[in-house]
Amino acid sequence: MVSARASGASSGRVLVVDDDPTVSDVVRRYLERAGYDVDKAADGPTALALAAERPPDLVVLDLMLPGMAGLEVCRRLRGMSDVPIVMLTALGEESDRVVGFETGADDYVTKPFSPRELALRVHSVLRRAGRGDTGESDGGPLADGDLRLDLVSRTAERHGASLALTVREFDLLAHFLRHPRRAFNRAELLQQVWGWSFGDQATVTVHVRRLREKVEDDPQHPRRIVTVWGVGYRFEPVENLNA
Repeated sequence: MVSARASGASSGRVLVVDDDPTVSDVVRRYLERAGYDVDKAADGPTALALAAERPPDLVVLDLMLPGMAGLEVCRRLRGMSDVPIVMLTALGEESDRVVGFETGADDYVTKPFSPRELALRVHSVLRRAGRGDTGESDGGPLADGDLRLDLVSRTAERHGASLALTVREFDLLAHFLRHPRRAFNRAELLQQVWGWSFGDQATVTVHVRRLREKVEDDPQHPRRIVTVWGVGYRFEPVENLNA
């Protein structure tokens, strides 16, 4: 099979932010082999400048950076755009992963990691974001009351205004809209939305909390994405709420 790079095509631009030159060089080689154009930055200010000058399709971001912490870089990147962000975290840094998701990251890979696994994660996130050359959308618009998702353009609206969602937030909301009134536990959502057979289920909790902040009138008392005690979550369509 001819790779995208060998054929002259690019699967997208990836910005790798890591202060360890060995790690960043290995990641760059694997991503370039997979067909991506790669920019590198060893610190936060350089990463932000590169992201503004040459907007990437995805950012691979180490949380442990000198000067400006990775979480702050994530926060500022999210303020600039909805670019997908894959975090690199040290094993056991669960609290950092949770804060990273709350800040707007889409996925994470723990160190030490396999560069091949990272390349597959990048491929998966870009495919879901509709930014790569790896497939098509799986349907038309989804709607519920004032909420509308266009699966082709991967845009979301509420009350007619654009709704800023990360890749995983979009996927999770689309999953809920496709399966109204069905209760899912966190492990099911992790497998069906993230494609993970195992992982930190706090990932789901954080994304549900972020979604509630964007689609609920009162996120502290959600009426759309409701908690099913002892199970997980269920999406209640707006027509049920007004019945």
